Amino acid sequence: MSIPGFTEHAFTRDGVELSYSRGGSGLPLLLLHGFPQTRAMWMHVAPALAETHDVICPDLRGYGNSAKPGPVSAYSFREMARDQLAVMGHLGFERFAVAGHDRGGRVAHRLALDAPEAVTRLCVMDIVPTATLLAPLRREVAQSYYHWFFLAQPAPLPETLIGHDPDLYFESCLSGWGGAGLAEFDDKQLAAYRAAWRDPETIRGMCNDYRAALMHDFDDDSADADARVHCPTWVFYGAQGAMAGAYDVPAVWSGKCTEMSAQAIRGGHFFVDTNPGDTSAALRAFLD
Repeated sequence: MSIPGFTEHAFTRDGVELSYSRGGSGLPLLLLHGFPQTRAMWMHVAPALAETHDVICPDLRGYGNSAKPGPVSAYSFREMARDQLAVMGHLGFERFAVAGHDRGGRVAHRLALDAPEAVTRLCVMDIVPTATLLAPLRREVAQSYYHWFFLAQPAPLPETLIGHDPDLYFESCLSGWGGAGLAEFDDKQLAAYRAAWRDPETIRGMCNDYRAALMHDFDDDSADADARVHCPTWVFYGAQGAMAGAYDVPAVWSGKCTEMSAQAIRGGHFFVDTNPGDTSAALRAFLD
């Protein structure tokens, strides 16, 4: 599904084709989606931001129309961040703002740590840092975010179980983590998500994303436990989401950034989908 007013493109980095949409003009802005979605999650947000910015919305590797490489190591947030740096470099942008939700927020955080010279502003949405979530693991987080450990099980167990009814499984994710019902999601966005996650290769890619979180990302984040993001950082989180219920989200991030603002947005984890109006307004403030 295309984003209204945007054009579709592809770029290949080290043999991995990355699909992205681009629209608008002005300063560059990179928008990164989360699990179990695609760039279609920005359908009602990106056009508003494109009024003042050159907006790029990729599908993360393993998701949507982007390639699904084989090795688990190919799905680390560090590798995904290198994808985004390469895409933006290909477009001629040496410096840019980046906002990411869920997995995209973790990629954006890693990008700001690994390439601070490239990121002018960072916005992370409804996450706490990976190492913070995993160690120590709190029981309410484990119950809400059990999928981290289910999807990370050795292949082909989760792929086989999910493959019997992908809609049932992934829609249970969309309707959880803060209580949003499917009726709150745009039908066109849901159709785009279903078309993506019904592909067995996408299921495998998403499982590898979560396998990489335990096998690679936890170690990377732990090694950077004392690192700080030095660009202006905004933290958005769902006011009724699982993260807000389990953590003082602004307090968690305050120790990870030198300059931080935080804002709760009405909705659960998927507030970008279910409350695009407030999300767009918050992102405009972030960019201004």
